[in-house]
Amino acid sequence: MKFSAYRIYEEGDKSAGRFVELALDDLDSGEVVIQVHYSSVNYKDALAATGAGKVIRRFPCVGGVDAAGVVVSSSDARFGVGDAVLVTGYGMGVDHDGGFAEYVRVSADWIVPLPQGLTLFDAMALGTAGFTAALSIHRLEQNELRPKNGKLIVTGATGGVSSLAIQMLTQLGYHVVALTGKDSEHDYLKSLGAAEILSRKDLSMGIRPLEKAQWAGALDAVGGETLAWLTRTMQQNGVIASFGNAGGLELHTTVLPFILRGVRLIGIDSAATAMPLRREIWRRMADDPLRPDSGQTSVGLRAGLRPKLLAQAVHTVPFAYLPQVCSQLLQGKLRGRTVVEIKPLA
Repeated sequence: MKFSAYRIYEEGDKSAGRFVELALDDLDSGEVVIQVHYSSVNYKDALAATGAGKVIRRFPCVGGVDAAGVVVSSSDARFGVGDAVLVTGYGMGVDHDGGFAEYVRVSADWIVPLPQGLTLFDAMALGTAGFTAALSIHRLEQNELRPKNGKLIVTGATGGVSSLAIQMLTQLGYHVVALTGKDSEHDYLKSLGAAEILSRKDLSMGIRPLEKAQWAGALDAVGGETLAWLTRTMQQNGVIASFGNAGGLELHTTVLPFILRGVRLIGIDSAATAMPLRREIWRRMADDPLRPDSGQTSVGLRAGLRPKLLAQAVHTVPFAYLPQVCSQLLQGKLRGRTVVEIKPLA
């Protein structure tokens, strides 16, 4: 049996992707084979597929860090034929064949059963971006962030992670300030629930070690200068979740925010999250929001994080459009999430 896949190859000192036909024997090993119904396009996927970033650790490799579909074969007793499942992160699309294919074969240890309340499409509308947003919120909650503490700022606000985070946070009762460089998207961000919009073009980053204290919490998709500015503008005991580097890899700041204001900077690595917490975060994304102080499970707060306006932050493209979408994402021409409907090429 042959099927379509978007495989990334090393060409000179860069990488480039193209559609190819593969057989199951061409895929990396694993106990479970999944027929992929949907995948999604994340920033890491776009970097890998276009060669704009050194993301791939092994060539050739089928791209796609996300996949949702149905099990077609399994040698692991935890999963049976016909089970609806999802996979995000781990080595998918980086050093293990990923979700940009009609079939994917993975370790059973990587698989999350589709949570009750989500469809396979919903799972990829959320995908790594939704998981990263929800994990960031979970980590902020663990560090005692609550709506009563003050305003929370979300940077790179029109991106996939941030668009979903704005919805989740608003539903939990937070006063969300959206920071964006796209003045044309203010109405979109307000529709997602942002209480205030801050234009990056009107922002003075300053140069002092400490600036006016403004934020109880922050979710940062940008890194670089923006993250440095956040460290200087947090309130006492403010907490920052850092998950992106669209604005640069380096961080130039001082120790003063940390030793004088008790600022906490938390790194979010969604790819390597342990399975017990991974399943709990997916359960939360399948549940409607409850009160943020509604109680605790063994690994986190119980409050649901399912975005009620998920459809507003998502658009769907056929598999054949994948190369164009990756380029558009890196050019800043997309907002929210892109779900890829995996079908055989004509």
